[in-house]
Amino acid sequence: MYIPSATRYNQMQYRRCGASGINLPAVSLGLWHNFGYVDDFENSRKILHAAFDAGITHFDLANNYGPPYGSAEENFGKIFKQDFVSYRDELFISTKAGYDMWPGPYGNWGSKKYLIASIDQSLKRMGIDYVDLFYHHRPDPNTPLDETMDALAYIIKQGKALYAGISNYDDLQTAQAESILNRLGVHCLINQVKFSMLVRWPEEKLLAKTKNLGVGIIAFSPLAQGLLTDRYLNGIPFDSRAAKKHGYLKKEQITADVLNIITALNKVAVKRGQKLAQMALSWLLRKDNITSVLIGASSVDQLKDNLKAIENITFSQQEDDEIERIIKTIK
Repeated sequence: MYIPSATRYNQMQYRRCGASGINLPAVSLGLWHNFGYVDDFENSRKILHAAFDAGITHFDLANNYGPPYGSAEENFGKIFKQDFVSYRDELFISTKAGYDMWPGPYGNWGSKKYLIASIDQSLKRMGIDYVDLFYHHRPDPNTPLDETMDALAYIIKQGKALYAGISNYDDLQTAQAESILNRLGVHCLINQVKFSMLVRWPEEKLLAKTKNLGVGIIAFSPLAQGLLTDRYLNGIPFDSRAAKKHGYLKKEQITADVLNIITALNKVAVKRGQKLAQMALSWLLRKDNITSVLIGASSVDQLKDNLKAIENITFSQQEDDEIERIIKTIK
């Protein structure tokens, strides 16, 4: 029987999510990898236990997480039923829809039909009555944004989700989405975007726009699918994400130029008394308009190691300049 740590809220930092009443942990747990049917169920369970024990209250899913699609939600639902039912009001559970999920014209993108069916399926898979946050996973170039946002507002008003969010939207799309939602009596809580030392496009306009709109930002892939760790400094380990057939990080992405950059960044991290992964997370969290960073974990030890990032999110001007010089070499 799982009994959470009595000191679970002592060390974690919590940040206000935009113009809302929600505080999210500085580090949230994503179930994109390591929670599907292809993964070890008991290991997934241990990771969730360790996360909650460390004050991580936000668990992030999507309908197509696995593999196979839907299996991460189903496994999470089993673990929730076993271990977390009594703590539902302490958890902030999110899921999404917007990518390919089932065959035919109604199993993808952003139609109202797809999103309504998706939230119903997700709730059934997880065995819960509602999620705290439901995202549209990516902009749909062919469905009117009014229709997609109307679907989110409808889901909120049905009580199937408490908050609406968007993912992978740029600054203009975010402003348009928030305007439509406001008209429908709903606020866009947060935008989840890919953001790391190696992927910096949100810095150009999105951070300022979301701050003005009162929309939070949560960064996914803050470790660039594991590139911003010490795992690849000496080659590709057999058990790494890049070595897996079903992974999103491919061997060909680990080029000589990338290795030179992460090697140089690692030297800065060592001088700071951090591992590269810890510094990469700290580098994002040093920005006050980043609500949370969304990490994955393949083991309890890896999770605990990455959580040490919140112990030092202050950078000297010299460190900032050195990191900027290194990452500006990215082509």
